Amino acid sequence: MDLLKRLFTNQPHPLDSVNAPLPTVTSPLATPPPVKPKVLAIIHNPLIQGVKAQTRYRWNDPDKLAQGYLDDIQAISYGYAQYQIVDRIEVDGFPLKLDGFRYTPQSFDQAWTSRNFHQPDAVDYLALVKEFRMIERVSDGEIDEVWLLGFPYCGYYESIMCGPGAFWCNAPPLRGTEIAKRRFVIMGFNYERGVGEMLEDLGHRAESILSKVFERAHPNLWEQFIRYDKTHPGAAECGNVHFAPNSLKDYDWGNPRPVPARADHWYAFPNLNGAPRTMTCAEWGNGDIREHHRWWFRHFPHVEGESGGLSWNWWEYVIDPNRVKV
Repeated sequence: MDLLKRLFTNQPHPLDSVNAPLPTVTSPLATPPPVKPKVLAIIHNPLIQGVKAQTRYRWNDPDKLAQGYLDDIQAISYGYAQYQIVDRIEVDGFPLKLDGFRYTPQSFDQAWTSRNFHQPDAVDYLALVKEFRMIERVSDGEIDEVWLLGFPYCGYYESIMCGPGAFWCNAPPLRGTEIAKRRFVIMGFNYERGVGEMLEDLGHRAESILSKVFERAHPNLWEQFIRYDKTHPGAAECGNVHFAPNSLKDYDWGNPRPVPARADHWYAFPNLNGAPRTMTCAEWGNGDIREHHRWWFRHFPHVEGESGGLSWNWWEYVIDPNRVKV
């Protein structure tokens, strides 16, 4: 029915807002109904000499970044993940560091001017969890995850998982949060950077979660998905967050080197049969971080069905870590 609706209605395809070419091969299977995770967005944007830090240092608008990120996720998940920011809290202040240090407006301005920042940089996550009642709000179903949007050197991980059975999510699980009724992820974003870097954070979250999902699976489709030519000569698939199919080093998304790759076949999942074709960086944005990450995510299996007890919709796990068996 989903395929028929696309063929015989004027409804826009979920990827129409993405600049890169649309898939030429798609699965005939239906896509799952959307989910609408509820987000608590916390923006640390302190006043420095009477001006918000974001304005004073000419950093990006955190609200525009959050909207761009939200829109990209909905597009690259084929309409599945429709995040909702249900509570936005802007804080005129600095988060507490794990060693008890806290910047003042004067000390941060001096650190930024001299590029000499306090070390260790790590934020006190448990202080944030307590201050914003994250465990209570997750347990009561008010929110499903947290987005921290902060200035440079806030000390955030790109992502960290909390709650009972939390596991590595590009950071060690946050001990002291096990009393929550379910797992949740705290994302850490830097509004000096762009949406591409936010998608990078999500990419590493996805790598961690899907590695966990497939750790005992045979065959391990995740390990197949992330193959690239440097590690699997002549047998590249989609690569990973840092390595495109033809990359020779980290972040080498602009490499023009042509290689055979089978990335296209993931659009037609679970049918992964077929020959490779030659690909270059023109496929994923000629080195643009945001375009590469959108290209990469669009190849994730995203249809209804399962095999071996594992869903054919990988976004199910990436968005909700409680779907992962531990």
